[in-house]
Amino acid sequence: MIKELTVHSKRRNELIDITADVLSLIKKSALKEASVNLYVPHTTAGIIINENADPSVKQDILNNLSKLVPAGESSYTHLEGNADSHIKASLVGISACIPIKDGELLLGRWQGIFFAEFDGPRTRKVIVQISGISGVVA
Repeated sequence: MIKELTVHSKRRNELIDITADVLSLIKKSALKEASVNLYVPHTTAGIIINENADPSVKQDILNNLSKLVPAGESSYTHLEGNADSHIKASLVGISACIPIKDGELLLGRWQGIFFAEFDGPRTRKVIVQISGISGVVA
């Protein structure tokens, strides 16, 4: 099963929790033992799995990525002015694969799935592929 999630960012750099959206697609699939592959088909956005219990973690990640790869650096040669966005997306990556057991994501206790926007605000998409076995495996 392949589906698309639409994500609307509001800021240039933003982490948007999409865990509930992914879980909803898993529930609709009725697959019990499976995996979910998430893929972002954009060059200035990505996927991060990290803590979703404390919102300050998201801001710490964004603040430090901006320190590591600042916007407007004079050494950038990309003409569109968003070279930092491309670099940040390359650092965090554009995909993730998460196992599913008993119809639930096998994330750690504090983990969530975040769409990482680095060139917003924009409307983006995440490709979600769920593959596995329906029913219970003996």
